[in-house]
Amino acid sequence: METATKEIAQCVSEPAPCSPDEPGVCDKLKILVIDDEPANAELLEAILADKGYEQVKAITDSRLALEVCRTFQPDLILLDLMMPHVDGFTILEAVRSEPDGASLPVIVLTADESKETKLRVLTAGATDFLLKPFDLAEALLRIENLLALRHRQVQFDFQRAALEVALQARTLELREAQATLEKLTGTIR
Repeated sequence: METATKEIAQCVSEPAPCSPDEPGVCDKLKILVIDDEPANAELLEAILADKGYEQVKAITDSRLALEVCRTFQPDLILLDLMMPHVDGFTILEAVRSEPDGASLPVIVLTADESKETKLRVLTAGATDFLLKPFDLAEALLRIENLLALRHRQVQFDFQRAALEVALQARTLELREAQATLEKLTGTIR
Protein backbone atom coordinates (compact mmCIF):
# COMPACT_ATOMS: atom_id res chain seq x y z
CA MET A 1 0.00 0.00 0.00
CA GLU A 2 2.82 2.38 0.85
CA THR A 3 4.50 1.70 -2.53
CA ALA A 4 1.39 2.67 -4.49
CA THR A 5 1.04 5.86 -2.42
CA LYS A 6 4.67 6.81 -3.17
CA GLU A 7 4.16 6.10 -6.87
CA ILE A 8 1.09 8.32 -6.94
CA ALA A 9 2.93 11.11 -5.12
CA GLN A 10 5.74 10.93 -7.69
CA CYS A 11 3.26 11.04 -10.57
CA VAL A 12 1.52 14.21 -9.48
CA SER A 13 4.60 16.40 -9.01
CA GLU A 14 4.51 19.85 -10.56
CA PRO A 15 5.72 20.14 -14.17
CA ALA A 16 9.17 21.62 -14.62
CA PRO A 17 9.24 25.34 -15.45
CA CYS A 18 9.05 26.02 -19.16
CA SER A 19 10.45 29.27 -20.39
CA PRO A 20 12.96 30.05 -23.15
CA ASP A 21 14.55 32.55 -20.73
CA GLU A 22 15.50 29.71 -18.39
CA PRO A 23 17.41 26.70 -19.64
CA GLY A 24 14.97 23.88 -19.38
CA VAL A 25 12.31 21.91 -21.08
CA CYS A 26 10.80 24.31 -23.62
CA ASP A 27 14.01 24.77 -25.58
CA LYS A 28 13.92 21.00 -26.13
CA LEU A 29 10.39 21.07 -27.56
CA LYS A 30 10.10 20.77 -31.34
CA ILE A 31 8.94 23.58 -33.59
CA LEU A 32 7.99 23.02 -37.22
CA VAL A 33 7.94 25.99 -39.62
CA ILE A 34 5.94 25.49 -42.82
CA ASP A 35 6.36 28.38 -45.27
CA ASP A 36 6.78 28.26 -49.04
CA GLU A 37 9.12 31.26 -49.01
CA PRO A 38 12.64 29.99 -48.24
CA ALA A 39 13.72 33.38 -46.86
CA ASN A 40 10.81 33.40 -44.36
CA ALA A 41 11.41 29.80 -43.30
CA GLU A 42 15.16 30.33 -42.86
CA LEU A 43 14.62 33.58 -40.97
CA LEU A 44 12.16 32.02 -38.54
CA GLU A 45 14.45 29.04 -38.07
CA ALA A 46 17.43 31.34 -37.34
CA ILE A 47 15.47 33.59 -34.96
CA LEU A 48 14.18 30.62 -32.98
CA ALA A 49 17.65 29.06 -32.83
CA ASP A 50 19.07 32.39 -31.61
CA LYS A 51 16.44 32.41 -28.85
CA GLY A 52 17.64 29.00 -27.66
CA TYR A 53 15.15 26.68 -29.31
CA GLU A 54 17.22 23.65 -30.19
CA GLN A 55 14.81 21.58 -32.29
CA VAL A 56 13.46 23.73 -35.10
CA LYS A 57 12.75 22.33 -38.54
CA ALA A 58 11.62 24.37 -41.53
CA ILE A 59 10.09 23.08 -44.75
CA THR A 60 9.14 25.02 -47.86
CA ASP A 61 7.26 22.32 -49.78
CA SER A 62 3.74 22.21 -48.37
CA ARG A 63 3.16 18.79 -49.95
CA LEU A 64 5.54 17.32 -47.35
CA ALA A 65 3.85 18.95 -44.36
CA LEU A 66 1.82 16.02 -43.08
CA GLU A 67 4.61 13.49 -43.58
CA VAL A 68 7.08 15.74 -41.74
CA CYS A 69 4.55 16.27 -38.94
CA ARG A 70 4.27 12.52 -38.48
CA THR A 71 8.03 11.90 -38.46
CA PHE A 72 9.27 15.03 -36.65
CA GLN A 73 6.34 15.10 -34.19
CA PRO A 74 6.44 18.83 -33.44
CA ASP A 75 5.16 20.44 -30.26
CA LEU A 76 4.24 23.63 -32.16
CA ILE A 77 3.66 24.45 -35.82
CA LEU A 78 4.16 27.86 -37.43
CA LEU A 79 2.08 27.59 -40.59
CA ASP A 80 1.97 29.94 -43.55
CA LEU A 81 -1.51 30.18 -44.97
CA MET A 82 -1.08 31.02 -48.66
CA MET A 83 1.17 28.45 -50.33
CA PRO A 84 1.17 26.70 -53.70
CA HIS A 85 0.27 23.00 -54.00
CA VAL A 86 -1.31 22.64 -50.53
CA ASP A 87 -2.55 25.71 -48.68
CA GLY A 88 -2.37 26.26 -44.93
CA PHE A 89 -6.10 25.63 -44.46
CA THR A 90 -5.77 22.13 -45.92
CA ILE A 91 -2.68 21.38 -43.83
CA LEU A 92 -4.39 22.63 -40.67
CA GLU A 93 -7.44 20.45 -41.30
CA ALA A 94 -5.21 17.43 -42.01
CA VAL A 95 -3.19 18.01 -38.82
CA ARG A 96 -6.38 18.33 -36.76
CA SER A 97 -7.66 15.03 -38.16
CA GLU A 98 -4.55 13.14 -36.99
CA PRO A 99 -4.86 11.17 -33.70
CA ASP A 100 -2.64 13.57 -31.71
CA GLY A 101 -3.31 16.59 -33.89
CA ALA A 102 -6.31 18.00 -32.04
CA SER A 103 -4.19 19.32 -29.18
CA LEU A 104 -1.13 20.38 -31.20
CA PRO A 105 -0.66 24.18 -31.06
CA VAL A 106 -0.66 25.78 -34.51
CA ILE A 107 0.09 29.45 -35.14
CA VAL A 108 -1.03 30.55 -38.59
CA LEU A 109 1.08 33.21 -40.31
CA THR A 110 -0.77 35.28 -42.88
CA ALA A 111 -0.79 38.67 -44.58
CA ASP A 112 -4.54 38.37 -45.15
CA GLU A 113 -6.24 40.70 -42.66
CA SER A 114 -9.80 39.91 -43.75
CA LYS A 115 -12.35 38.95 -41.14
CA GLU A 116 -13.37 35.95 -43.24
CA THR A 117 -9.82 34.55 -43.19
CA LYS A 118 -9.45 35.07 -39.44
CA LEU A 119 -12.76 33.30 -38.77
CA ARG A 120 -11.96 30.49 -41.18
CA VAL A 121 -8.53 29.95 -39.61
CA LEU A 122 -9.93 29.86 -36.09
CA THR A 123 -12.85 27.65 -37.14
CA ALA A 124 -10.40 25.23 -38.78
CA GLY A 125 -8.65 24.88 -35.43
CA ALA A 126 -5.74 27.31 -35.38
CA THR A 127 -4.57 27.99 -31.86
CA ASP A 128 -3.46 31.51 -32.77
CA PHE A 129 -2.51 33.61 -35.76
CA LEU A 130 -0.05 36.36 -36.55
CA LEU A 131 -0.42 38.94 -39.29
CA LYS A 132 2.60 39.40 -41.56
CA PRO A 133 4.75 41.30 -41.15
CA PHE A 134 4.58 40.33 -37.48
CA ASP A 135 6.17 41.95 -34.47
CA LEU A 136 9.07 39.72 -33.41
CA ALA A 137 8.62 40.29 -29.66
CA GLU A 138 4.91 39.45 -29.90
CA ALA A 139 5.58 36.35 -32.00
CA LEU A 140 8.21 35.07 -29.55
CA LEU A 141 5.87 35.62 -26.59
CA ARG A 142 3.05 33.74 -28.32
CA ILE A 143 5.44 30.89 -29.15
CA GLU A 144 6.74 30.81 -25.57
CA ASN A 145 3.22 30.79 -24.13
CA LEU A 146 2.01 28.00 -26.42
CA LEU A 147 5.09 25.88 -25.76
CA ALA A 148 4.60 26.32 -22.01
CA LEU A 149 0.99 25.24 -22.41
CA ARG A 150 2.05 22.27 -24.57
CA HIS A 151 4.62 21.26 -21.94
CA ARG A 152 1.97 21.32 -19.21
CA GLN A 153 -0.39 19.30 -21.40
CA VAL A 154 2.26 16.65 -22.08
CA GLN A 155 3.10 16.53 -18.36
CA PHE A 156 -0.58 16.17 -17.52
CA ASP A 157 -1.01 13.33 -20.03
CA PHE A 158 2.05 11.58 -18.60
CA GLN A 159 0.84 12.03 -15.02
CA ARG A 160 -2.64 10.79 -15.93
CA ALA A 161 -1.19 7.67 -17.54
CA ALA A 162 1.08 7.04 -14.54
CA LEU A 163 -1.85 7.48 -12.15
CA GLU A 164 -3.90 5.00 -14.17
CA VAL A 165 -1.08 2.44 -13.90
CA ALA A 166 -0.75 3.08 -10.15
CA LEU A 167 -4.52 2.77 -9.74
CA GLN A 168 -4.57 -0.53 -11.63
CA ALA A 169 -1.71 -1.85 -9.46
CA ARG A 170 -3.44 -0.75 -6.26
CA THR A 171 -6.76 -2.26 -7.40
CA LEU A 172 -4.96 -5.56 -8.05
CA GLU A 173 -3.36 -5.40 -4.57
CA LEU A 174 -6.76 -4.79 -2.98
CA ARG A 175 -8.37 -7.67 -4.90
CA GLU A 176 -5.59 -10.00 -3.80
CA ALA A 177 -5.93 -8.82 -0.19
CA GLN A 178 -9.69 -9.28 -0.37
CA ALA A 179 -9.29 -12.83 -1.75
CA THR A 180 -6.82 -13.67 1.02
CA LEU A 181 -9.16 -12.23 3.64
CA GLU A 182 -12.09 -14.23 2.24
CA LYS A 183 -10.01 -17.42 2.39
CA LEU A 184 -9.02 -16.68 5.99
CA THR A 185 -12.59 -15.84 6.96
CA GLY A 186 -13.81 -19.09 5.37
CA THR A 187 -11.17 -21.07 7.29
CA ILE A 188 -12.18 -19.55 10.62
CA ARG A 189 -15.89 -20.37 10.24
